Amino acid sequence: MKILFRNVAELVELCESENISISEVMIRQEMQVREKSREDVYGQMEANLDVMEKAVEDGLKGVKSVSGLTGGDAVLIQEYMKNHTPLSGNIVMDAVSKAVATNEVNAAMGTICATPTAGSAGCVPGTLFSVKNQLNPSREQMVRYLFTSGAFGFVVANNASISGAAGGCQAEVGSAAGMAAAAIVEMAGGTPAQSAEAMAITLKNMLGLVCDPVAGLVEVPCVKRNAMGASNAVVAADMALAGVTSRIPCDEVIDAMFRIGQTMPVALKETAQGGLAATPTGRELEAKVYGINLKKE
Repeated sequence: MKILFRNVAELVELCESENISISEVMIRQEMQVREKSREDVYGQMEANLDVMEKAVEDGLKGVKSVSGLTGGDAVLIQEYMKNHTPLSGNIVMDAVSKAVATNEVNAAMGTICATPTAGSAGCVPGTLFSVKNQLNPSREQMVRYLFTSGAFGFVVANNASISGAAGGCQAEVGSAAGMAAAAIVEMAGGTPAQSAEAMAITLKNMLGLVCDPVAGLVEVPCVKRNAMGASNAVVAADMALAGVTSRIPCDEVIDAMFRIGQTMPVALKETAQGGLAATPTGRELEAKVYGINLKKE
């Protein structure tokens, strides 16, 4: 088994030396690592795309979680877009609504595709099905979008972390947003180097993000953090396509994220002991979900 790249610098260098896209590198790597044909690798990713598309569709119809903490916000955003001109623009708000839709389906125990985790499953599909309306990609380009995001997720997972319990929400939604930003750039015709810049710009602006799920459920604040991650990704992609670069190289940003996660208190790493989970309202919601009488504690 041969890994074609270990970090973003090697990924970009390989793309440039062979004049191929990031998605193509990731397809080739998946073929080697999994010892499968191109058709098999592509088919699996296309199946993932189908799952994501269905989740977005279901979420936009309106779903509610069992806990009652989340649900229905994706519908509200779409209705707002029909009746108003969003201040942040249609692409951004559409990405936000579709990211929320996906995470609401996850909270309602529906089927989603972890990108890179279930708690951060909204950013990649949310942005994909939003920019689709403007870029009019082919089905293959949409599948390649997922391979490109996967290439950056691969680097983060192997050099830092994609787990909120290990590195805070920066590792989950931060990584997902960065993956989405990089994929947007490729779909929009940007270079591999610009994809790396988009990833770096996005992740830099999500460093230090704690993981503090209310009642320990991946709902509050997770759903709205995916919305913010999606908007972050769209803006960062635009910045990279405009020629803006990160002064700190992408691999160093990923390393910084890892180190921040290592020094983050345990209370802020998915334990529901700190942050928003520990606020009075957070504790009240927790008590309501689990039927706990706070006054007797």
